Amino acid sequence: MRQRLSSEPDRYRGRRRVPTPPRSRYAAVVTSAFVGAGVVALGAASNLPDAKDVSPDVLQNLASSQVAADALQSRSGDSERASRSQDREDSAEELGAEVSVEDIYLLPLDDYQFTSAYGVRFGKLHAGIDLAAADGTPYKAVHAGEVTSAGYNGGYGYSITVKQDDGTEMIYAHSRRLLVKKGDQVKAGQVIGEVGNTGYSYGTHLHLEVHVGGTPVDPIVFLQERGVDIKLQIESPYAGMAAAEAAS
Repeated sequence: MRQRLSSEPDRYRGRRRVPTPPRSRYAAVVTSAFVGAGVVALGAASNLPDAKDVSPDVLQNLASSQVAADALQSRSGDSERASRSQDREDSAEELGAEVSVEDIYLLPLDDYQFTSAYGVRFGKLHAGIDLAAADGTPYKAVHAGEVTSAGYNGGYGYSITVKQDDGTEMIYAHSRRLLVKKGDQVKAGQVIGEVGNTGYSYGTHLHLEVHVGGTPVDPIVFLQERGVDIKLQIESPYAGMAAAEAAS
């Protein structure tokens, strides 16, 4: 190696070499970035609607829906099996040996935002739930029954009342347009109206009420007991069968 003569110019004189950080420092920086991103993601998730409101009842409903789907698949896959496990028999008894289209309950909308619950509001009972959707969005009958009222009804605006065979009534209010009339027989999943903002309404939404024996009840609880979860937008495992029947 040739030695540099003292007379030769020193090209590097006056410059300082910046040492390369050790690899461990790079690892620490990258790790910190990932950890920071994870904290931000967790913070965002905690601000999602109903992120902290998943109750044990909702979880139980999810489990029940899965049991229903498993039971249906088992019956259709091998109808000649002589015996089943005890848990399969229990779920079959709970669901019933035969499920007709008239027994099925569905969500009233394919896409919506849950905006208001059943309960006291401004000192008065808000006797139903509100599901926000775009103006003109088609909504469907939750359950089969007879249309006993269809028209303009004061604070409900354009509304529809469907009476089931057991006397339970479903009220669909604040509609922009009604697609059925009094005396019509409707099926679960059949489109019966369009979301609107008529009557005493604050924003475009569907107001849904359930009356049992003439008394309003919480639609969320009522529908959960029948395999439909409004907040999680989960339908009965037999939704496909009802949709096919409604389209026929």
